Parts: sequence; C-alpha cells; structure tokens
Amino acid sequence: MDSAFDVIIVGGGAAGISAARRLAANGSSALLLESSSRLGGRAYTQDLGGYPLDLGCEWLHSGDRNAWVGIAEASGFPVDRGDPPWAKAHPSLAEDEDDREAAWKAYGDWEERLRTVASGSDRASDALEPGGPWNAYVRAIAGFMSGMAPEEISACDYLAYDDASTGQNWHLPLGYGTLVAASLPSSTSLRLATPVQAIDLTADGVAVTTRAGTVRAGAAILTVSTAVLASDAIRLPAGTEPWREAAAALPLGRNEKVFLEIGRNSAFGPDTHAYGNLRDPRSASYSIRPNGWPIIEAFLGGDGARILEEEGPAAGFAYVSAQLVALFGADVASAIHPLAATSWSRMASIGGAYSCALPEQSQARVQLARPFEDRLFFAGEATHPFDFTTAHGAHDSGLRAADEALSSLSQRQFRPVHAFR
Repeated sequence: MDSAFDVIIVGGGAAGISAARRLAANGSSALLLESSSRLGGRAYTQDLGGYPLDLGCEWLHSGDRNAWVGIAEASGFPVDRGDPPWAKAHPSLAEDEDDREAAWKAYGDWEERLRTVASGSDRASDALEPGGPWNAYVRAIAGFMSGMAPEEISACDYLAYDDASTGQNWHLPLGYGTLVAASLPSSTSLRLATPVQAIDLTADGVAVTTRAGTVRAGAAILTVSTAVLASDAIRLPAGTEPWREAAAALPLGRNEKVFLEIGRNSAFGPDTHAYGNLRDPRSASYSIRPNGWPIIEAFLGGDGARILEEEGPAAGFAYVSAQLVALFGADVASAIHPLAATSWSRMASIGGAYSCALPEQSQARVQLARPFEDRLFFAGEATHPFDFTTAHGAHDSGLRAADEALSSLSQRQFRPVHAFR
C-alpha cells in the first residue's frame, strides 16, 4: 500500500473512475475504495451464455457528445453508431399499427403537458389525461425513463434530461461495463471489497475509515448512489445533513433486466424490438437477438421492475415469457429459456437503478453537487443537472468533483503524509 494519497475516491463506478482519470492526468495520487468485489457500479457487463451482456447501463445516450465514446475509441473499443433496436419493430408482430401510433402520440402529448405542470405542481402525473386510454403506456415509458411512477416524478427534472438529449443512442458490442471497468488508470491504488464506514474531517484533509483501517488524504470524493448516501451506511461529518436530505429527494428508481436464451431456430428477427402490451403499465421493452445473438433482453421499469424486486427472478421470467407468447404465439414457449435476471433494487451497495427527482425537488441535484468544507466532494449521475441517469453524466460529474478537489488541494498546498494504520 502506498503511503501517500492526495485524494480518496469512494465508489468505483463511472463517476469514481472518471475522477481517478482526471487526478492521474494531473499527477495526483489517488486511492479508490469500492465496497463490492468488482469495478463499474451500475455499469456491469457479464459473460452469459458466451455473450457480453450489459446488466446495467447499456447505451451511449447522446452519443455525439458522450465522453465515453472518445474513451472507447482511444482504448480500441468498437462503437456501433447504428440505430438502436427500438427503432426497428420486429417484422412478424401483429400489433395494430394504429394503436401503436395512438399510444406514442399520447406519450408525446403527455410530455408537452409536462411543461405546464413543471411551473405548477411539478408532479408528472398531473399531466396525464384524466381517464386517458393510453395512460398505462405512458406510465410504462415513464418507468423506463425514470424508474418511478408519474406521481413520484418531477416534471421539471424529467424535461431537463429530455431537452438536453441529442437522441443519438450508440452501442458498445463489448459492453459498456467492460469499458468503464477497464478505464481505471494503472496509477490509481485500488481496494475492492472495502466498504467505507465513516468519513471524518481532519485539520488538513479527511480520514476515511474502513474495516481494513483508516487512511488519510487531503480530500475525498464520494460517488456512492443516492440510496446509500441517504442511508446511514456511511457515517459522515456533522453538518452534512443537507446532502443526505438532497440524496433522499433523488431516490433510485426501479429498473431491471431479464435475459432469455433462444434455444433453437425460430422466427425471431435479429436486432429488432418488441413492446409487450400497450395497455399494461408493467410491460417490458424487448431487444431481440442483439448483435445477432440468440438472446432476448427484456427491460422493465417502475411497476414492471417491481415484479422482480418483490417476487423474485422466477416471477420475472414467467411474466416476460407470457408476454412473448402473447406477441409471437405459443410455439415460442419451447424456444426461450431463462438465462439471467438483475436485482439492482436488492443490492445493498447500490439500492436501485438511477436517480429520479421527486416533485418540486429538482434543485436537490445542485445541492448534492456542492462541496462540503472544501474537503468532501460529491459526484455521481444524480449530481448532474441534466445528464442524470446516464454513465456519461456520472463521468462528467467525476471530472467536476476531481477539479474541485484539485483546486482545493492547490490552495491549501496539501502534502500527503499518512497511510493505512
């Protein structure tokens, strides 16, 4: 273990790794402490059935301005700039095209009404058409986007992301999680499976306590999820209550994935998309044979993801299998087999998918991003003003926090002298 660190980074997801990259580029020493046994956080690629499947974030949203694109290309990772599967409906589906268009129009109308609601109650559910025939569809799409029911979504926050998005959604065939985990600089000291128990201020910096002991540095960058930050999992210095309150106003929504393997030749077209049931708010979005693989990925949000959280993976497999049978016919039942299901909401070290501002709480992101006593700095997707819910938002927040820490260290002319003891 090195005996001197300028900065301690708590959390090894996209924000923590981005902060480490910035610190390394400036010649500053850093120690990254990650509570789990792997890097990446909510960016997690796992080899399942011989295919690199993203259990967490998967798409390079706003790809034309997404920092991970440049990192990928500089590292030799291929970037697929083709249209995402949801742009291509599966050709064999017998869905009523008029219904699809009506449902999509209802969603667009809801988004337009959000602009009025944002200046009033700020509660996204108030933009639903009373008794609207497609409200279930709107609820499902809102669940994909925010992981929450419209009653719990800030209209202002929802629109901030929507207005900033460029609509370019690109893909990493080797996996988003693979890229993020591979991007930690070799100069960064790393401790996996090392949960942080407490952070205290010292005369010249911070003291971070773990089960392995206490390490001191000039500053700490805290990148844990809002679910962890709002809890008492990490004891923070007196005076940080407003940061915990901000985290509580930005809870993690529910989003989960179910993967099925296609066990024999079937009529499933490659790189296509299907939507479960336009009138069921729990419906999944299906990516069919991505990259030509014999895989179906079901993405569930809000009420749909709650099935896995409350009833477990078997219930999730049963639900999506029934939807696929309804879409493609009874013959597919024998062609698809459960492969894997996520459980982000059940993971104590994370506690959900991505942050959603509660009504009238969108400014909590600004509060959460503020430094504390020029010693403790905060990063993570929830701290970004408009690119929240994304790995590139987390990345950019890590750069911002690292720059704040570097500025503080420079002004204090900190020289690290302490080690684990």
